[in-house]
Amino acid sequence: MGRWLAVDFGSRRIGLAVSDRDETMAFPARILPTAAGLDDAAAQVLAAAAVEEADGVVIGLPLNMDGTDSAQTRCTRDFIAAVRARSTLPVEVWDERLTSFQADQWLDEAAVPPNRRRRLRDALAATALLRSFLAARRPPSSP
Repeated sequence: MGRWLAVDFGSRRIGLAVSDRDETMAFPARILPTAAGLDDAAAQVLAAAAVEEADGVVIGLPLNMDGTDSAQTRCTRDFIAAVRARSTLPVEVWDERLTSFQADQWLDEAAVPPNRRRRLRDALAATALLRSFLAARRPPSSP
C-alpha cells in the first residue's frame, strides 16, 4: 500500500488529489496552473508528488463517453509520456469519465458559490478519479 497522487490534467488547470497511506481515503490537494509546456507540467506534478511523499501517480484519461479519444485525450497521453520519462514512480492511467460531473454534484450539494467553483472543481475531479482508482485496487469483501 502507498500514497497516491491523482492528476486531473486540463488545458487551463491541473487538479491534484492525494490518498492516505492505507489507500482508503482521497483528499483534494491543490490546483496547479497550466505550465508553459508538457515537460514543465510534468515537472510541476512530480514536484507536488515529492511534497506529498507520493509512492505513485495516477493520471486521469479523458475519454469520450463512447471510449474514443478526443484532442484532450491525445494531449493527456503526451503528458503521461512526459511524466513517465521524468520519474521512476509508478504512473497509472485511469478512466476519468464523469469525474467533473461528480465534482459538480459535490459542489452543488455543498452549495459552493459560483465564484469559488472554478478553484475547487479540478481538485475535486481528481479526488473522484482517485476514489474510483482506490476502490478498484481493494480486494473484494468477503461475505
